[in-house]
Amino acid sequence: MIDLWPRLEPLLARVERPARYLDHEWGSTRKEGADFNYCMVYPDTYELGQPNQAVRILVNAVNATEHLAAERAFLPAVDLIDLMREEGVSMFSLESCAPLSEFDAIGITLPHELAATNVLEVLDLSGLPLRAVDRAQDDPIVLGGGPCVFNPEPYAPFFDAMLIGEGEESLPEALLCVRECRRAGATRQDILRSLAALPGCYVPSLYRVRGEEEAQRAGSWVEPLEPGVPEHIEKRLFSGFSESSGWEPCIVPYTECVHDRLSVEVLRGCARGCRFCQAGMMYRPVRERSADNVVSSVLEGLADTGYDEVSLTSLSSTDHSQIADILTKLNHACDGKGVRISLPSQRLDSFGVDMAELVAGQKKGGLTFAPEAGTQRLRDVINKNVTEDDLFGAIDAAFKAGWRRCKLYFMIGLPTETDEDIKGIASLVQRAYDRAKAAVPPEHRGNVRVSASVALFVPKSQTPFQWDGQIPPEEALRRVNLLRNSVKYKAVDIHWHDPATSFVEAVMSRGGRQAADWVEAAWRRGARFDAWTELFLEDAWRKAASDVGIDPAEIAQAQWETSRVMPWAHISTGVTTRYLALERKRAAAETTTPDCTFEKCTGCGACQALDCDNMLAGVRSMPSAPAEAAGGAEVDGAPAEAAAGEVDGAPAFVAAGEAVGAPASEVAPVGAEVDGTPAHAVAALVSVEAAAASPAAAEVSGNDSSAEAASDECPLPASEGGAR
Repeated sequence: MIDLWPRLEPLLARVERPARYLDHEWGSTRKEGADFNYCMVYPDTYELGQPNQAVRILVNAVNATEHLAAERAFLPAVDLIDLMREEGVSMFSLESCAPLSEFDAIGITLPHELAATNVLEVLDLSGLPLRAVDRAQDDPIVLGGGPCVFNPEPYAPFFDAMLIGEGEESLPEALLCVRECRRAGATRQDILRSLAALPGCYVPSLYRVRGEEEAQRAGSWVEPLEPGVPEHIEKRLFSGFSESSGWEPCIVPYTECVHDRLSVEVLRGCARGCRFCQAGMMYRPVRERSADNVVSSVLEGLADTGYDEVSLTSLSSTDHSQIADILTKLNHACDGKGVRISLPSQRLDSFGVDMAELVAGQKKGGLTFAPEAGTQRLRDVINKNVTEDDLFGAIDAAFKAGWRRCKLYFMIGLPTETDEDIKGIASLVQRAYDRAKAAVPPEHRGNVRVSASVALFVPKSQTPFQWDGQIPPEEALRRVNLLRNSVKYKAVDIHWHDPATSFVEAVMSRGGRQAADWVEAAWRRGARFDAWTELFLEDAWRKAASDVGIDPAEIAQAQWETSRVMPWAHISTGVTTRYLALERKRAAAETTTPDCTFEKCTGCGACQALDCDNMLAGVRSMPSAPAEAAGGAEVDGAPAEAAAGEVDGAPAFVAAGEAVGAPASEVAPVGAEVDGTPAHAVAALVSVEAAAASPAAAEVSGNDSSAEAASDECPLPASEGGAR
């Protein structure tokens, strides 16, 4: 392959952060002797993509496979992109500085909805046709993965194939399939047919898109064009996760990254059942690594990398059945060595006195908790299963243990929300501040800081709220102003996210294949790096809608009955559509559903569909009794467990995609910053630095505004996109 370095190097003196583009980081490898070359692309800058655990997991998985070699690529920042176009330099891989167009296959992760235009930027900068239908026989096969492929349609025309679910096994299988087809002289169309036969692989060009009425009658928006092409694609699951090592070779970058620490995934999946959270549905079932596995992985990783901080990642790390044992052993092993142990995803009802004491020895940063709603009524609607007492207990424990800063995450625009719920946020934050001050010695009260960050609810595919529309941006601003005016404490800061970017997220989350035309039109009008506030071009998106003749507001804001067939009905996470509909009914009734790992099966269908039960290292205990648990209850006279069955006699499929998924916990909320870097950067492939695996790239998409992240210095709360 061509080495572009001689042409690239002279440009680096003219750009910011040239270290982004340097190879030979500590721990990087370039596999020799393979005859099939794959490049995994994160569609944002290096400091956002390199810490993504999915990238690490998948590159290692490919390099561990005979005949296959994997390299990394990250979208250059806009200053270098513009120079590259001026000088005719193509998009390049990091390890060999080779043009992406010379690889046999490339994989692009879809970490969040605001990365869509960056996918087109990657393809165009690589000299590849934007649409799969226009690619030549010898062009690389373009694979997609990540949380956004659970609704693949807005991205479908740009990818040859999309891997749904965890990618540790499916990505090497897909690449070996392409290799064998190419060695046999197969045409590009024959390669795509072979990929479509693989479990968890969706090939959009092999399907016809139905019209509205036909789709509602047929129960799916797409129809296979050829015999043998599956009507439904079920996500891949890495069932061997619990037994696998939590440590794999890791790269230590030259430059500062968003998460500049060692990350060890302690568990995958979450069964808490928050009704707005996509990650909580698409990563089921729950699988825990044992305490001994986690501890040995951490110690090996610290010794190999030289890091002085480790993040125990997952969607909800404090839910791990052996988390106390893990922290006790790590505290003992790292005593006196200056190692910080952080928990990026801590729930209010899990952070008590004992937990505070276990992490009390580390340097105190800020803690982040996510009540999500200001009133108990609305928390029951969203199935948060936490109370004010949980919040105040967590704050008491934290501030008594030495913390002085706390950030609370909320969403506005949630289904059934009223102005009283908005005022409830103000009341809750102010009372939290009072509790924090009361928990510290009088001489330290001047250092107490409590802030609130508010994100606009984005209806996500594969969730009980997928049928609920987003409130209009102008209404979102009215509610933000109501909140600001309701907060009387000058010491309490209120931050909010830009409704315009959340609007784009909603359209991409709920849209069908017609949304792809909107994305391309916006990109041609200059849209790129939409998750970066200073680069977001609202006008480009508005004019693009007119260009292609769609009404984005109708897509984002429409309120539908749960009987409506959604554009992703051909993609299955294992969680049934009937279960999601039942959960939506429970939300309307303000009834909660318990976590099945604490109580009994709630009938979501994931374990049965995926032939994999929850795998716990120990016995979980309920932190606090949930209000009005609905597990096993009846809805319209039918037991909840029936959700795992059929709907009107037909299998209930639910959309969900994950390709190397990323737990929400590693992602930051839109508009947030980490040391001046867009928080969205955090969000990537199997973000959580847990993710487990998606094809081409992955990232967690859940709308959990917080992902229940724990400290400001720990991986940020989950959400999509970010700003700076």
